[in-house]
Amino acid sequence: MRRWVYAGLGLCLVGIGVVGLFLPLLPSTIFFILAAAFFARSSPRLERWLVNHPQVGPAIRAWRANGAIPRRGKMAALAGMASGFAVFFVAVRPGWTSALLVAGLLIACAIFVATRPSGPA
Repeated sequence: MRRWVYAGLGLCLVGIGVVGLFLPLLPSTIFFILAAAFFARSSPRLERWLVNHPQVGPAIRAWRANGAIPRRGKMAALAGMASGFAVFFVAVRPGWTSALLVAGLLIACAIFVATRPSGPA
């Protein structure tokens, strides 16, 4: 039963990752990395497929090997966070408390992304 749940979660995460490929404010790589982790616990075949995929496989392998995020991916993630906050701020017009809470969360995420290695150590 657990394998089916993990496989289902992995497939859902792949779906979100695919959507993220087309929506600039939704990151995709993190969803593929998480999907690979769920597939590792449920379906070696699906894990192999994702890890060896020509588009998303290199990012998954870099993360697994070194906790690395390629420089281009870092720039895209940081730009997405900044533009996402700008859209949130203009569209929602939050109060200062909400704006500072969201900004703080995004800054914490940005620091995490920026401090990851860019490639093999």
